[in-house]
Amino acid sequence: MTQEAGQPSGQAEIELSVIVPARNEEASLPACLASLVSQSEPGFELGRHWELIVVNDDSTDRTRAIAAEIAAKHAGVAVLDAPPLDPKSGMTGKNNACWAAAQQAHGKWLLFTDADTVHEPNDLSRSIREAERHHALLLSYSPRQLVSGFWQRTVMPLVYSELASVYSMKEVNDPERRIAAANGQFLLVDREAYFSVGGHRAVGAEVLEDVALARNFKRNRKTIRFRYAPEALSTRMYRTTAAMIEGWAKNLALLFPRPIYLAAWRVLDLTLYFGLPALALGVSWLVSWQRVALLLLWARTLWRFYARVARSNFPAVDVALSILGIPLFVYLLVRSAIDHKLRRAVEWKGRTYRTSR
Repeated sequence: MTQEAGQPSGQAEIELSVIVPARNEEASLPACLASLVSQSEPGFELGRHWELIVVNDDSTDRTRAIAAEIAAKHAGVAVLDAPPLDPKSGMTGKNNACWAAAQQAHGKWLLFTDADTVHEPNDLSRSIREAERHHALLLSYSPRQLVSGFWQRTVMPLVYSELASVYSMKEVNDPERRIAAANGQFLLVDREAYFSVGGHRAVGAEVLEDVALARNFKRNRKTIRFRYAPEALSTRMYRTTAAMIEGWAKNLALLFPRPIYLAAWRVLDLTLYFGLPALALGVSWLVSWQRVALLLLWARTLWRFYARVARSNFPAVDVALSILGIPLFVYLLVRSAIDHKLRRAVEWKGRTYRTSR
């Protein structure tokens, strides 16, 4: 593993190490790093109180060069090259990169954040104070999602509404409940607690490493806290429809316990949404009360569907359009189930990972 760094001064005072794993992220990385290096405030200065480590994960674009340019301008910014993936270890590229950086980090707290995030001013120091206030050894934020194009605007609210239903933040944050969740786009951990549960090495083969890491924390009786935090950061997860399809095909069967069952329910939603008014208004032999009954059932279907999708925290227009994203959402659920349960392999950023599902 090679390293270029503007080494932090006074390493004993380092409170936080921010770790950004990056593989072919030249489009996203400049905005991410700019938002991070501008985080300095009195008593929380880059290079003295916190450090930034960018891990180049075998990129073939300008990712490493962009990170090196930032490191040359700012003390406290380091660029690491992730060690080559060992096929025998079974580790994914992201887990390999995060684990390598964690071992080089100096901070009491470690923040793993993705290269497609943009951080609001002072969100780093505020997150540490929040974790300490709630005695959380793992704090994870779900960022505000930025989307573009028809399919992202219609499919992403569907995905996030289901996530909100399956992973109730109240239950996730309850130490007495088994359910655990986290978002790898912003995952802050206490260093000692992280290494005590084995960190990313312990979940090295997991494609959904953030949730697996949260489960390890909770299984070991370590307090976790997870919440939606649009005031802290935003992210553009996918820049193209193809990238969105690849990304969700990788994850949906792991996020949702019964993806085919969920797909069937969404098909029913679509059928009722368009079929009930067609029956009520298009069948000539129906009497008035039957038409009214069908329209009332349709109204109930609309209310139930949109009340569910509203949990996604997406704009109202995207929520309204989401019914049109159901065909692609169903395809993603089915494809993800096939990839994980039949093919037992998923594709992500030019790599193929074997799965255990």
